[in-house]
Amino acid sequence: MKMFMLKSLCLSALMLISVLVGMQLANDGIHKMKGYDDPNFQNAVSLNETDSDLRATFLGNDISSHDLEAKKKKLEEISAYNFFSSMGKKMSEGISGASEKIVDLIAD
Repeated sequence: MKMFMLKSLCLSALMLISVLVGMQLANDGIHKMKGYDDPNFQNAVSLNETDSDLRATFLGNDISSHDLEAKKKKLEEISAYNFFSSMGKKMSEGISGASEKIVDLIAD
């Protein structure tokens, strides 16, 4: 069993490294294919920090900390009710209570 786990771990690590190397090679290939540096060819994510402001760009869209704070405030105001979340909480409380009672019966 130990050898199987070791082989599986080594194989998954090799696959991860292969994927990362493949992504890097694809990126280099894109740059070589263009043949020149294009200023419009941007990174997927870039961070720019000035004295008092942190600017992030994700896929060409500007994101600032003020936008994130406004979205967070809006979500807190909405405080949407999730039916499945509440049902899951009630179910977990019920199962926990039942298991505690069963353990108490067995222990006594």
